[in-house]
Amino acid sequence: MANAGEDGGARVFLRAEWRYIVMLNYEIEAGLLQPLVPAGTSLDLWQGRALVSVVGFRFLGTRVAGIPVPLHGRFDELNLRCYVRRDLPDGEVRQGVVFVRELVARPAIALAARWRYNEPYRVVRMRSVAPAERTDTPGRLIYEARVAGGWHGVAATAAGAAAVPAAGSEAAFIANHYWGYTRRRDGGTVEYAVHHPAWRTWSAVEPRLGPGLRESYGAPFNRALADAPVSAFIADGSAVTVSRPRRLVDSAPGSSMEGGGAGQRRSGSS
Repeated sequence: MANAGEDGGARVFLRAEWRYIVMLNYEIEAGLLQPLVPAGTSLDLWQGRALVSVVGFRFLGTRVAGIPVPLHGRFDELNLRCYVRRDLPDGEVRQGVVFVRELVARPAIALAARWRYNEPYRVVRMRSVAPAERTDTPGRLIYEARVAGGWHGVAATAAGAAAVPAAGSEAAFIANHYWGYTRRRDGGTVEYAVHHPAWRTWSAVEPRLGPGLRESYGAPFNRALADAPVSAFIADGSAVTVSRPRRLVDSAPGSSMEGGGAGQRRSGSS
């Protein structure tokens, strides 16, 4: 699939480019993720396995509500995410992500995300090594945050040629979740669409996850992330738009919820 569908821009909250996206993926016991799953969604499993990903990437040209925020156009993010799906009564399947923690160095971005989406952002010092311009040979990418008294993050080296991953592949599953879901403080669920074309990906060699970042997530993630990743990819990224959040009308499990909105119909994993 190409993207989550366009809505003419009427509901766009954020526009940016996401570039050089390092994705380190780990298997975790599904039951450990259940407390994080928002009402109205369920875990999205890859071949019966629950995965979490530690992701580092670069924001460029960031605009919030169409307005560039001074000193906030270019920055890096590190996040830990898991994967969920929302099955609509008409057969549409919306594959999405739930963020466990997101780290940025820009306070305005963190404040806006916490206010509008209730996303778990934390402001920290960050640094990175990534190309300043578009290239097909990005080399080694490093995204680090100042946590646990030192610099810790993710790193990997792009290998081979970049290509759009085959439908049904693990790389496609990881990269092609086009929705976000967040639990509201009152127990309800927020949904938003993330629009972008299918990304090309490179294989990633010599993946590294800094121990301080891993430990900062606490149990059970510290244990799951202590093993080597089951896979690692680097995506080239693209221009991205993030829609304004929408509360699902009734987000109790198994109940009917607000329909409509952008989205292509899918019957399973990308």
